[in-house]
Amino acid sequence: MPPSKLVLGLPYHGYAWKLVSSQDNAIGAPASGPAVNIDGSMGYKAIKSYIRDYGYGATSVYNATYVVNLLATPTIWINFDDVETIKAKMSYVKEKKLIGFKAFQLSNDDNWVLSRAAQGGENQSNRQQLLLKIILPVSLIVILAVAILYYLRRRKVQSEVEMVLTSIPSPRINAPAAENFGSDASHLQVFKFANIKGATNNFSSANKLGEGGFGPVYKGKLPRGQEIAVKRLSRTSTQGHEEFQNEVTLTARLQHINLVRLLGYCTEKEEKLLIYEFMPNKSLDLYLFDPVRRYVLDWEKRVSIIEGVTQGLLYLQEYSNITVIHRDLKASNILLDYDMNPKISDFGMARLFKKDVNEANTGRIVGTYGYVPPEYVRKGIYSMKYDVYSFGVLLLQIISGKRNTCYYGPQENLNLLEYAYELWSDDRGTEFIDTSLDDSSSTCKIMRCMQIALLCVQENPENRPTMLEVFSMLKNASMAATTPRRPAFSVKANKNTGSTSASQQEICSFNDPQISQLEPR
Repeated sequence: MPPSKLVLGLPYHGYAWKLVSSQDNAIGAPASGPAVNIDGSMGYKAIKSYIRDYGYGATSVYNATYVVNLLATPTIWINFDDVETIKAKMSYVKEKKLIGFKAFQLSNDDNWVLSRAAQGGENQSNRQQLLLKIILPVSLIVILAVAILYYLRRRKVQSEVEMVLTSIPSPRINAPAAENFGSDASHLQVFKFANIKGATNNFSSANKLGEGGFGPVYKGKLPRGQEIAVKRLSRTSTQGHEEFQNEVTLTARLQHINLVRLLGYCTEKEEKLLIYEFMPNKSLDLYLFDPVRRYVLDWEKRVSIIEGVTQGLLYLQEYSNITVIHRDLKASNILLDYDMNPKISDFGMARLFKKDVNEANTGRIVGTYGYVPPEYVRKGIYSMKYDVYSFGVLLLQIISGKRNTCYYGPQENLNLLEYAYELWSDDRGTEFIDTSLDDSSSTCKIMRCMQIALLCVQENPENRPTMLEVFSMLKNASMAATTPRRPAFSVKANKNTGSTSASQQEICSFNDPQISQLEPR
């Protein structure tokens, strides 16, 4: 019979036996029958009384064969189980995996105790096994459910992005084909229209920050307190669909401290919304061209802005895994955070280049008047030198606080670039400096910036420096800068030719102690 079928009975009383020989009272000695009582059974109370009255004492025997307590006299042999004996027998039951036990109490025994240790150990083990059998399957089910939900959520977001991008019509441009970056936008948050509507107070005029070719921009506040900027595609916009596609696919992939961060988008109810981080100090043009606010921008702050824009363009052209041409770099697209740090925004007209491609052309001319280079206006050609040209215009504006849509000079017949060149070539560059900049100690550095800006706006794109060279010239006081020729869109012809010698102006770094080392961020 297998051990699992055996039943072991544990008596909680004793038996008295009459020995055959008074000389043999060891365990297993011959007995002639019961003693003391008719059937020989004795309760603990009787056994204890017998031990006390006769004074023979009890002996415990624990070995491989017996587990017993006994009392032996010359004529009687009594065996019984105390608590320790019961515990030993219960351990044997568990070790051999025997099942079942029977307990009863004699009528004359009112003082026996079942060992709780013998009983509780088994119950506790059973409870632990039961808990393991319940907890393990439940834990596995929960983990599997979470993994499935995460997978389904990710697939849903990615499919929404791909659906949005494939459904938006985009004009054909003779630019190098770039890979589909739809999957890179899958980490963006997909906002509910109701949430954005509530955040902007139903797109109220009080929340409106401005409006561009894409559509209006609103300030919003999410339920958790985060401030956002919401760009809403105008349904009458002819270029907004393409801009929306560019913003989602391109801005989502670019991450840099000097680029405005796209948080997510919304495409519900035929709406197309882009949600950005909020920039509390708005755009650079609101300070440069305002007669009062311009005083907020001392030369130190303007240097910080120049450096930040330079770093942002370096990232787009040199440090990202693709080459990005912004094509709309201007003062109104330079946003300022709480600390007046600049961030380049509005990538709606940006174009992607692979690293081995230098230029492309288009039949659709876009951009902002005054920031567009001549080769793009005349032939539709754009390259990295497009943004260099726009940066040069912006740099002249930061120095002078002047708009590029007005005319200057004694006869007011010179555009901003030509006016700057005339003053610089006549050694009167200080007349070009913004009158709010009264720090005479910075004059040399400002003139250095002016020279570099004029190099950036040269007629021939090959004569313009790269952004890497621009950064080096701004940072390095000892680096010689080419003498600029007359800038693009000039009425007058060049009087001299360019050379690689140092400028007639004193060479100095515009921010020697402030500018950081050249590193991608």
